[in-house]
Amino acid sequence: MDAQFWDERYASRDQLFSGRPNGVLVTEVSGLPPGQALDVGCGEGGDAIWLARRGWRVTAIDVSAVALRRAAKAGADVAERVAWTRADLTVSSPPAGSFDLVSAQYFPLLREGGEGALRSLLAAVAPGGTLLVAGHDVADWPEPGEGGHDPRDFYLPHDIAGLLGSEWTVEVDETRPRVDPAPEGTRHSHDTVLRARRR
Repeated sequence: MDAQFWDERYASRDQLFSGRPNGVLVTEVSGLPPGQALDVGCGEGGDAIWLARRGWRVTAIDVSAVALRRAAKAGADVAERVAWTRADLTVSSPPAGSFDLVSAQYFPLLREGGEGALRSLLAAVAPGGTLLVAGHDVADWPEPGEGGHDPRDFYLPHDIAGLLGSEWTVEVDETRPRVDPAPEGTRHSHDTVLRARRR
């Protein structure tokens, strides 16, 4: 699941995702005052553009140059509010303590070799800032033998909640029905959601 994998996946279709912001993001962030946001695995930019149009200044990162080009085109009206950035979190870290919101929506962070990337995301949240992580409910994942990934290979929102120390307040750690329809070709009917605030 490196840059080549994602470039090829995005290039295989004119548009891979809907272009709309993720339902979890809209639900959990609508009441927050705008500030500096980090959108992790921004893809074609739906979340970053939504945030920017609501006053946030967004650093939107992804490993796919194809996705970032599409995102920049779609978000031309908020170009001054979004920094589209090609980055691999296993190689480079976002600046520590810099973001009022760190959002990772369905971001596939492998356990093997991914602990440093996870720690860098947690460190990127400013004091008083919010960490928001959404994933697919494990019960909705296809069996690995059916061509799917094994969810045990990835950090899930509840796993991340268990790693947070005393400087965090966990505000949401739950499974809930999806706001949006399941992605085409999947049976993802529920989301797992973590929202935590850094004290």
